[in-house]
Amino acid sequence: MKQLLIILCAILFHSISYAQIDLNKNGKKDVYEDPKANIEERISDLIAQMTMEEKTCQLATLYGSGRVLKDALPTPEWKTKIWKDGIGNIDEEHNGVGKFKSAYAFPYSKHIETIHTIQKWFIENTRLGIPVDFTNEGIRGLCHDRATSFPAQCGQGATWDKNLIYNIGMVEGKEASALGYTNIYSPILDIVQDPRWGRAEEVYGEDPFLVGQLGKQMILALQKNGVAATIKHFAVYSVPVGGRDGGTRTDPHVAPREMKTLYLEPFRVAVEEAHAMGVMSSYNDYDGVPVTGSSYFLTDILRHQWGFNGYVTTDSRALEFITEKHKVAPTMEDAVAMAVNAGVNIRTDFSIPEDFLNPLREAIKDGKVSMEMLDKRVAEVLRVKFRLGLFDNPYRGDANQVHTAAAQALSLQAALESIVLLKNDAHTLPLSKSLKSVAVIGPNAKEVEGLLSRYGPANAPLITVYDGIKAMLPGAAVGYEKGCDIVGKHFPEDEILAFPADSAEQSMLDAAVDLAKKSELTILVLGGSEKTVREDRSRTSLDLPVVQERLLEAVYATGKPVVLVLLDGRAASINFAQRNIPAIIHGWFPGEFGGEAIASVLFGDYNPGGKLAVTFPKSVGQIPYAFPFKPGSEASAKTAVNGALYPFGFGLSYTTFGYSELKVTPAQQGPEGNITVSCKVRNTGSVKGDEVIQLYIHDEFSSVITYTQVLRGFERVTLAPGEEKEVSFVLGKHELGLWDINDHFTVEPGKFEIMVGSSSKDIRLRGSVEIVSK
Repeated sequence: MKQLLIILCAILFHSISYAQIDLNKNGKKDVYEDPKANIEERISDLIAQMTMEEKTCQLATLYGSGRVLKDALPTPEWKTKIWKDGIGNIDEEHNGVGKFKSAYAFPYSKHIETIHTIQKWFIENTRLGIPVDFTNEGIRGLCHDRATSFPAQCGQGATWDKNLIYNIGMVEGKEASALGYTNIYSPILDIVQDPRWGRAEEVYGEDPFLVGQLGKQMILALQKNGVAATIKHFAVYSVPVGGRDGGTRTDPHVAPREMKTLYLEPFRVAVEEAHAMGVMSSYNDYDGVPVTGSSYFLTDILRHQWGFNGYVTTDSRALEFITEKHKVAPTMEDAVAMAVNAGVNIRTDFSIPEDFLNPLREAIKDGKVSMEMLDKRVAEVLRVKFRLGLFDNPYRGDANQVHTAAAQALSLQAALESIVLLKNDAHTLPLSKSLKSVAVIGPNAKEVEGLLSRYGPANAPLITVYDGIKAMLPGAAVGYEKGCDIVGKHFPEDEILAFPADSAEQSMLDAAVDLAKKSELTILVLGGSEKTVREDRSRTSLDLPVVQERLLEAVYATGKPVVLVLLDGRAASINFAQRNIPAIIHGWFPGEFGGEAIASVLFGDYNPGGKLAVTFPKSVGQIPYAFPFKPGSEASAKTAVNGALYPFGFGLSYTTFGYSELKVTPAQQGPEGNITVSCKVRNTGSVKGDEVIQLYIHDEFSSVITYTQVLRGFERVTLAPGEEKEVSFVLGKHELGLWDINDHFTVEPGKFEIMVGSSSKDIRLRGSVEIVSK
């Protein structure tokens, strides 16, 4: 307690007295040191005092936690290092990942003290005292040792709950600020149109409207807490050729109109509507031009069309790829010049800053980057630092704001809302709590490490599914067998060639089958983990790994009742399970309270209301097969499986809902006007439940081919039995418009079909509206 009081007093002292600090040590208050001065005046004053070396240092990342910055704390040698002239940002410093692990990350007060020490060094030991922007990851909660762990973004997307995402962002932003971070690399706004892609688990879903609206809430919440939200990965990153991640990350086969309509739209919302302060440029090319070296993306679209006024940081090694992989620049100097001139502000990589700064300084010397361009890029970095208040209060922290009881309660709520009920024949679920013996079987039943992410909280105290079920049934015999590993010894070759189970695999399988035979009911917990779905973990199949499919079929063959729980980060072609297992729920990667949430759904303490944010194909051979669809793209053929296993927006409930009284007003409207769509939804069942009301539209005739349906509104509501609520949506220019035959974004005259329902395939109400010329 005494240590905490000392730290809090130090924070208060810094907050009160910092305005009196002479940053450039010249004995007077300069304009850039004056909190009352206009930000643009402060930027101009500071740049005028900076040397070329100081300016270029503001364009580099110093990677922390022992990766590049080898010292845990400042040393005398720092005065001889390149960052003696300052640094743009320090990434992931002492977040619990890397060389130092928890040593300076936990307890939280230790981390705050450490960050203050490092920040103080830059303020007091660099000539101009420019503060550091401390950046960090944050897609399942803040990437910090024992910060609050939330469901993965794929699970957050399945909630379809804008308010929930905002609240998650508030917790993450509060924890980031409390621990001294000032810039969070979140949210990911890529759309997953190819579920083979390894990073499918890191995104909200496959639809740009859903992703954009959820991402907007995350950005607003993060930045309300005084930290910048850096959105990623810009642009057209999530559809590498063949869905292959890892060393590919190139050659997205996306037409220009599709690129703007689908892949750029979430980023437009983030910049124009949520005013994100950061953008991360991606590794990939578009139409043969590396995005990180593209002025079309980083300047024309981002800054000129959308009005972005933050700074662009590269994804790790994205700048180096311009010369190393894409081969469009013969030297690193040329690659640096291309990136900086295109719009890059800060280069990030797991290598020393000199690898970037020396070529940059050569490019300036050789006239490849002008001093005017250098000043512009530096000003864009400094503008963010001034907006964040770093020059006025660089020391922030409050150990009491991390992993609070309220934050943990929200994590549980998020896990509950993310669960999707995929099948429930004969009302198999919820299960009875009077069961005497239950078998919990499967490689994800007790899994912890594989359900965490390197981009989320480290050392999160996960409740496993087994633990959640055992706590739910204190009087029952709850047995456990792993049954198999997540993947077999011959994975992924066993997806194309048959390999018999070896003695160890057969022994695990036999033990699981024996337990199933002895139990009243089996809960199988299968799916994926960090071994099958994450960055650099793309797949060539969407089936369960062979050893898991073998376990599923063997337990089913016992004839005893079976329920399937999936924990995974991508769509799966679970055709055998859909045909034979009576009840299936999907829990994604649900965070630290996942096991409790799964048990609550299985045994009826919570009625699942999640909806799929991705389409589940029946076969990998159907890909590309994702919402929204163009006319004919779902056409059947006698030689191919047809239709989705589960469509976009799908999810069942333990209750039922009725829709009525659709109103579309006005019936006619001009291209610049708004249209209001409303309806009533009633819980017609016997238990409380959540329904996600989904609004889709279709432009019946247009100058270019449009999609058969596009999502243009959604709202999650909770209804008691018999309760009814009215839900309304507003359709404006961005909801009704399209990129027309002349490549202009416009609302074309004509008739639009209005569809409201429970999923993209379960439309309950239909109407129309006509757009008329002025």
